[in-house]
Amino acid sequence: MAPKPKDKGKPTHSPSQPPPPIEDLFASLSKHIQRSDFEQAAKVADQVLSVAPGDEDAIRCKVVALIKADRIEDAVSTIQSSQKVPIDFSFFKAYCLYRQNKLDEALESLKSLEGNSTAMLLESQILYRLGKMDACMDIYHKLQKSKIESLEINSVASLVASGRASEVQRMMDTLRVKATSSFELAFNTACSLIESNKYTDAEQLLLSARRIGQETLLDENLPDDEIEIELAPIAVQLAYVQQLLGHTQEAIEAYTDIINRDLADESSVAVAVNNLIVSKGAKEVSDSLRKLDRLKEKDSQNFQLARGIDLKLSPKQREAIYTNRVLLLLHANRLDQARELVAALPDMFVDNVMPVLLQAAILVRENKAGRAEEVLAQFAEKFPDKFKVVLLARAQVAAAAGHPNIAAESLVKIPDIQHMPATVATIVSLKERAGDIDGAAAVLDSAIKWWSNAMAEDNKLNVIMQEAASFKLRHGLEEDAACLYEELVKSQGNIEALVGLVTTVARVDINKAELYEKQLKPLTGLKGVDVDSLERTSGAKHVEGASDVGVTEAYEEGKSKAKGKKKRKRKPRYPKGFDPANPGPPPDPERWLPKKERSSYRPKRKDKRAAQVRGSQGAVVREKHESSASGASSNASNSKSNQVSTSKGASQNAVAEQPKPSSKSSRKKSRN
Repeated sequence: MAPKPKDKGKPTHSPSQPPPPIEDLFASLSKHIQRSDFEQAAKVADQVLSVAPGDEDAIRCKVVALIKADRIEDAVSTIQSSQKVPIDFSFFKAYCLYRQNKLDEALESLKSLEGNSTAMLLESQILYRLGKMDACMDIYHKLQKSKIESLEINSVASLVASGRASEVQRMMDTLRVKATSSFELAFNTACSLIESNKYTDAEQLLLSARRIGQETLLDENLPDDEIEIELAPIAVQLAYVQQLLGHTQEAIEAYTDIINRDLADESSVAVAVNNLIVSKGAKEVSDSLRKLDRLKEKDSQNFQLARGIDLKLSPKQREAIYTNRVLLLLHANRLDQARELVAALPDMFVDNVMPVLLQAAILVRENKAGRAEEVLAQFAEKFPDKFKVVLLARAQVAAAAGHPNIAAESLVKIPDIQHMPATVATIVSLKERAGDIDGAAAVLDSAIKWWSNAMAEDNKLNVIMQEAASFKLRHGLEEDAACLYEELVKSQGNIEALVGLVTTVARVDINKAELYEKQLKPLTGLKGVDVDSLERTSGAKHVEGASDVGVTEAYEEGKSKAKGKKKRKRKPRYPKGFDPANPGPPPDPERWLPKKERSSYRPKRKDKRAAQVRGSQGAVVREKHESSASGASSNASNSKSNQVSTSKGASQNAVAEQPKPSSKSSRKKSRN
């Protein structure tokens, strides 16, 4: 609010340079505030305070100007230095603490302003940032009677964030507002539809929100770049809906365009980067890590979101970004960095389940499944209200690590799903794997007892009893299985149970089995079968009878029909470029044989003369050379006389005549 020029007393000033009149300073201050030039407004306020120290209007204008210029630290310093001035700065101090993310201190500063609608609105924002949605909604209910503009926008956002998206439409009907009354309300309502899995409706409402926003902001004469920045959250949410609808490629293109154009606020860019990484999955891990590095604090060595992004994102969004960072580090096998980041998460997300799940994932990656099971068990005992997800994770880790008893124990501790058929089947399978047959039977008996007393419409008693009977029959408990089958037959008249009862009772009581066997319906086509004769034989035997004539006639008729059918001749398929009229020479019939077994194979022979030459040349050496030459000619004549032998034999004889090769030569020959 721009202050009015006011008449002040004559201030003391230097005789060499008289200060401007205070009325002119206040007029200049008002002009800068109207132009939204808050940096200059703060400087003019300092000039006023230099002329008139302790002026309440000047101090108030300076604090507001510093807050508007995002100089929160300077605003806090100004408030602290003006404690002697009789001005209640509680609201401004609370707002500065809220901007510094000192939320508990901000709430404490607002306690002296109870009943003030402006202070209550700020309190609701602080509670929203703290994740205390129920308390936030209570304040909005109290403020409904106050005529606060756009209160329904914040109310819808709080309902969505608190997981009460189903109440949005009822609240809007109570307030008599339409979703399309503003683009902010349309955006928040679309978010509630997303939470309700109504993705197509959400997409249509987001398109309407973008159209309404463009029209509204154009009327305010905003430039195109600023309009795009204002509507960036809608663009990101539209891409997210495309991703949920399964149009992954379209979503990736939209996210990439938002990131590359850099015409969005920091929080929207952060959400787009996170969703783009999720869309790509484990592909391009290094590129995904580089994109996340854009969101970190520049001066921080470890990964930490920049302060501006961290303050604007909700706890759920920040948790998703840090979680994806850890998962990418695991995919990149950077365990040290992942371990260091996970160690810092409990302080960021106090009493949250995600840090302990990520810690367990790292331990499993390091082949420390036992330690992971201990960590999860300790957290489940410490936070009983969050034990369900942790115990499910512990069961999965234990089952994968080959600890079926621990996995079964974890599932038994979850009462919500303990007696569901899928859970019962899993526990029984785990106990069977561990060799605890009695324990598995006890789980089935407990489930039967629970469903017998349950009043649910979709009662699963029949399914549990059927599986329990099959389990007990498989493990030799015929009497217990028979009792279960008999109870199923009496209560439901189930044919499958009747068959199971007959086959089970036949092992212990033939008469009772025959009694129940009479309830089975006869099968058609078995009248001509001589059962007594079939039982006396060890296998199938031809039985004379009228039915055989029909069978023979049917066989002959089918045979004649088969003969009557002509097989269609198919044109042979030749290799590419082959001419059947000029096929050329036939292929070598020995082309599939090893080279040593072919008739054309001739082994290489080593020259023995080189090894026999010693010393200087002389008559003795020449005589040896002549004798070896004559030997070679005799071998040649012998080889000519043996040409009538088979190729395989010739190859083997030739190899036998050679000196034994070294291991290296042997390896080379085997490759040939």
